[in-house]
Amino acid sequence: MGDNDNNLYIPEHVGIIMDGNGRWAKKRGLPRSVGHKFGAQNFRKITRYISKRGVKVLTLYAFSTENWKRSSEEVGALMKLFKQYLIDSLTDFRDDDIKVVFIGDRSAFDDKLVELINENEEVSRDRKGMLLNIAMNYGSRAEILMAVKELCREVRDSGLDPEGITEEDIASHLYTGGLPDPDLIIRTGGELRLSNFLLYQSAYSEFYSTETLWPDFHDEDFDKAIEEFNKRSRRFGGV
Repeated sequence: MGDNDNNLYIPEHVGIIMDGNGRWAKKRGLPRSVGHKFGAQNFRKITRYISKRGVKVLTLYAFSTENWKRSSEEVGALMKLFKQYLIDSLTDFRDDDIKVVFIGDRSAFDDKLVELINENEEVSRDRKGMLLNIAMNYGSRAEILMAVKELCREVRDSGLDPEGITEEDIASHLYTGGLPDPDLIIRTGGELRLSNFLLYQSAYSEFYSTETLWPDFHDEDFDKAIEEFNKRSRRFGGV
């Protein structure tokens, strides 16, 4: 963790469950797709602010493996929105020196979306600023299953000793392999659950929930989460 001008510790890795776009739109008598559009606009703003605050890794939950269960109309609108966002983001974070990486199963996306994902990663590959993980078609249980299967293949093909497998080995086979575990998980929209987000990585993460819906989650709301984080005593199972 680092500190800022207010002597607050800044988490090295923050995860955010961006919840409430649909409810935000419903409160205003608007289609859910409009809520997602405003949520995407806020995504850009808050990412820049969090980068300036000194966070090293930011992981944002954009689309879960369970979100495919939503109506075809809403999923279609989300995919269209993702494509436009990815087109814009090819230049969006260039001046902010933000490196963009996508975590999740890309196989379910169409070729154009995968092409844009790959292009965003390639364009930002050498940037030295904050690492932005965008979780798309991501589910933590599926991620853990993927890691277990890879380790099983190594046992079968490379002579890996099953008795020697460590927690670190599992962690290294996750999408976030090589990154620090999240210090803080923020959820907007008031719900008090992780919803299949970074389950393995967040074993000792601090959890912060706010009633604020994602399109209304602004700089001052993030600052409140940091202030609350600084009040926590992190003992990691110790005394």
